[in-house]
This record gives sequence, C-alpha cells and structure tokens, in this order.
Amino acid sequence: MSEIRNLSPELLWRNFDDLTQIPRPTGHMEKVQAFLLDFAKKVGVEAFVDPAGNVVMRKPATPGYENRKGVILQAHMDMVPQKSPDSNHNFETDPIETHITDGWVYANNTTLGADNGAGVAAIMGVMEDKSLKHGPIEGLITRDEETGMFGANDLPAGELQGDILLNLDSETWGKFVIGSAGGVDIDSTLKYKEVANDQETAVKVTLKGFRGGHSGLEIHEGRANANKEMVRFVRNAMAELGARLAVWQGGNMRNAIPFKAEVVLALAKDKVAALKEMVEAQRQLIESEFKTIESNVEFFVEDAEKPAALVPAEIQDNIINAIYAVHNGVLRMIPAYPDVVETSSNLAIVNIDANNTHFKILVRSAREDMREYLATQIKSCFDLAGMKTELSARYNGWDPNPNSEILNLLEKVYKEQTGEDVIVQADHAGLECSIILGKYPHLDVVSLGPTIRSPHTSTERFKIDTAQPFWDLLVKTLEEIPAK
Repeated sequence: MSEIRNLSPELLWRNFDDLTQIPRPTGHMEKVQAFLLDFAKKVGVEAFVDPAGNVVMRKPATPGYENRKGVILQAHMDMVPQKSPDSNHNFETDPIETHITDGWVYANNTTLGADNGAGVAAIMGVMEDKSLKHGPIEGLITRDEETGMFGANDLPAGELQGDILLNLDSETWGKFVIGSAGGVDIDSTLKYKEVANDQETAVKVTLKGFRGGHSGLEIHEGRANANKEMVRFVRNAMAELGARLAVWQGGNMRNAIPFKAEVVLALAKDKVAALKEMVEAQRQLIESEFKTIESNVEFFVEDAEKPAALVPAEIQDNIINAIYAVHNGVLRMIPAYPDVVETSSNLAIVNIDANNTHFKILVRSAREDMREYLATQIKSCFDLAGMKTELSARYNGWDPNPNSEILNLLEKVYKEQTGEDVIVQADHAGLECSIILGKYPHLDVVSLGPTIRSPHTSTERFKIDTAQPFWDLLVKTLEEIPAK
C-alpha cells in the first residue's frame, strides 16, 4: 500500500493515490473518464461524460441546505507527461510511483500529476463524504487542459446549474487567484528539399539538466531555455567551424520551459576537436550566467551516425537566425503590479530535420492587445525566415473581481482558520476560469489549491502540510455558502 494513503485528510490522499494508478496523459482521457464514472457510481452520485469529454458529477444538497447557491467545483483530469532523461516510464500504460521526502510527495523521475490531480481528488472527496453540509454541488472535471483547454473550450452552454465556481487548479496555499493570463499558441513550420551530406563526420551535441518548469508561473525566475541556449552554440559552430545542421530536438510540451535540447551536426573531421572545446567553453559560460538558478547543467559531444541528408545551407541560416532572434521570456510586468508578469513567451518546442522544421511557442498576457502585439512580433520574425506561421487556441484573460462575494467568504473562513490574511492576486498562467466565464458570465469565481511546486517537470511535488488546511477551508466554505 502506498504510504501517501496514511496522510491526512484521508479522503483527499486516498483519492489522489487512486488517481496516480490511472494513466492520464493529455490526449488519453478514456481510462480516467471511466475511472471517474465508476467512482461516482460507487459513492452514489450522478455522473456523465458530456459532449466535450468532461466528466460532470452532481451531488444534491444536504437536507435543509436546498436553498443555498449552487457551487461548481472544477479541476482538470489530464496531467503533463514529463520525465527525466533516464526514465523509462510510459505515461499511457504505467501508474505513477510516489514517495515522500522532507514533507513533500514526489513521483519517481516523472511528473506527479498533482497538477491537477490534487483538485480532482478534492472534488472526489466532497462527492464521497456524506457528513458534509452544503447546498447543491457540481463537479466539473475537464479534459485536456494542458494542451489547449479543450474541455473548457468545448463545454456546452446550459450544462452547468451552479452560481459559484471554485477552480481548484491554483498551486500556492495561502493565495487566492482572482485573475489569470490569456494566451495564444504559435506554430511555425517550413518544408524544404533536403540536400545530400557532403561532410566527413557527424556528432550529437546534448544540452540538458536545466530546471525547466511551468512557462507561466515560473517564467519570471529567469530559468534557462534549452533551445535558446543551444542556438548560441549552434550559430557559432556554423560560423566558425562550417558545421551543418541535420537534426534538432528540443522541448516536448507547449506550456513547459524546455530543459533539454539535442542537435546532430555534420562537419569536417579536423574540426571536431575545436567543436568540443567550443561546447566546453559554452558550458562554462552558461554556468556563469545561471549560477544562482541552474546547478546541474550538462553539455557534451558524442559520435553520431553520419546522416544521409542535411538542411539546405540557406534554409539552415534562416531558421537558426530566427531561433536566435525570437523573443523568449518576460516582455513586461504589469505596470500597476510590478511583481506580476503581464506578457511573456516561451520557445517551447524546436523540431528540425533534413526536410522539415516546426517551432511551437506559447504567448501569455493579461492584456489582449499585448498578447497580439507579441504574437505578431514573433510571427514577423518567422516570416523573415520564410516560415508559415499559424496562431491558434486563443483565450482571453480572466479579469479580477475584487468585490466577489465568494472571495469575501473565502477570506473570512481563511482568517478564522489561520488567524492570517490571505494573499489575493492574479496569476500569469492560463486558467480555465476565463473560458468558462465566457459561457457562464453570471458565475462568481475564485481559484485556490494546496501548494504544488515545479509542475510540468520531473521534480513536481505536493506539500503535505497544505492538504489538510486546504480541505478544511473548502468544506467549511461549502457549509457557509449563502442562500440564493
């Protein structure tokens, strides 16, 4: 039996442990949908999968609470499938293995899935616990949030019955989120005819060991982007050693800072020693520039099988210049709140082979005009390289409502339970709240959750001592929801 089943609150941790046994990477929702429907049947609540693929649960009011406002508890069922380079984990078939270290729950070299399994487990706990007092409760567990918020985007109008939405996808206990960034996906592609490899030998160059992380919540920390660091070396190797590009693979998730990049370069045999010296010099430079942020940098050269084909020289120069020039990281902070990021971008994925190039970037912004400005700037950069660029999956930000009634109630209950004032702010991350509000504008919305760190990475962790107060706050707030 997993040791996390012995933690408190028992309902939340038991349900979370059960979730870890269900493979649920984004794009593969069938198993977790079936699991949630079976759970609802066992605990005696109504449940169904809606046309968007979301699981909706409904629990009637406790006798005497029928006139209370209805509450929708919302989380997403999918998890980011990220693992350390030496892990053989198969996210489509293997359960997540967990362990406890220094007061945190971790997975073994993979993402944990606390984003957003912690929220799903809390919803399950509320549905299961017959001792709670509350008005009508709905659980909305959305599909495929991590790659485009598809469940929220496809949510049918008129399906939800509640008046209040509590999103359980925030990741810092002691903070309520009342606003979030909007975003847009940028995909740039270029197809071309490969050329024969006329070089003498080939090497594979690997850059790894960066922290990676959530490209919204952690973009302001200045963590290294493996694609942006690799391009500095590649451009120099081409200019000084005549190296030619055959393959580039960097990043695999649209909303994660890439922690690893690999390239295959072809070059003359007598240039290999100089290339190795260049790699070591670049490694030392990276360590110097990021010494307080990145402590496990690895940058090394290996022999590689000589590729049959290369990227054409003129195409190679254009796309390398585009990677070098394109904006990455924070563009600006919110002027009125200088500690909060307003607009940013992340060069998440670079895939290049001898006849095709694909870049993927996620732009985030609290302002629609700045979102479009930065997206257009990035598109212009790739246009200059002759690439085809598409902007998709736009979603607007969630505008804060500081006069929210549910916020006032949550603040009151938090103060009663902890004796402290809670932090209230907007986050530089995409939450489904804005999309759901677009379909249900009457909803009063706040996002909250226990403490989770390094989501979207293999060091994702869930702080144990925040689970109980989070649960206590949630159930007490449900009990005190006012009448309609």
